[in-house]
Amino acid sequence: MDIGKRLRQLRTKNSLTLEELASRTELTKGFLSQLERNLTSPSISTLENITEVLGVPLEDFFREDRETRISFSKDDYSVDERDGRKITWLVPDSQKNVLEPILMELQPGTESQEIEPYEGAEFGYVLKGRLDLIKSGSNETYRLHKGDSFYLEGDYTHKLVNIGREPGIILWVATPSIF
Repeated sequence: MDIGKRLRQLRTKNSLTLEELASRTELTKGFLSQLERNLTSPSISTLENITEVLGVPLEDFFREDRETRISFSKDDYSVDERDGRKITWLVPDSQKNVLEPILMELQPGTESQEIEPYEGAEFGYVLKGRLDLIKSGSNETYRLHKGDSFYLEGDYTHKLVNIGREPGIILWVATPSIF
């Protein structure tokens, strides 16, 4: 681990100059500069003093941030095909993320799984086809065509039904994960 680099990151994140950090830690500006350039090593008690001033527990200081992946290709997708519907998970392990985006393809006359009420929200964008968004219980139906979108809270049971003669394709994003 690059201790000096980590110290510099935390110091600048806290908008502190070397002089301000030196004053708060009762260390010299020169010593802190040498630490940040890895020209010297701190004792555990000195490092603990610095991390306390920077608002980071010592154990968190050594915890490496994992690289978060931000782009994915077709090779990363997971696909589930059954009963006239195909679900493609566009982000691997999306259940651990805030958003869960999927691509759903419904064959003519088929429907999505019925989504039970939950604490969350959904957004959908119709890429192809004609679909009905049906709110169960209230018998409300919303007709959707290519280029239409929907946004709804997860307050009620609902599903999509392909009413067209061609496959319906929907980009569907939920928070939290429900698929």
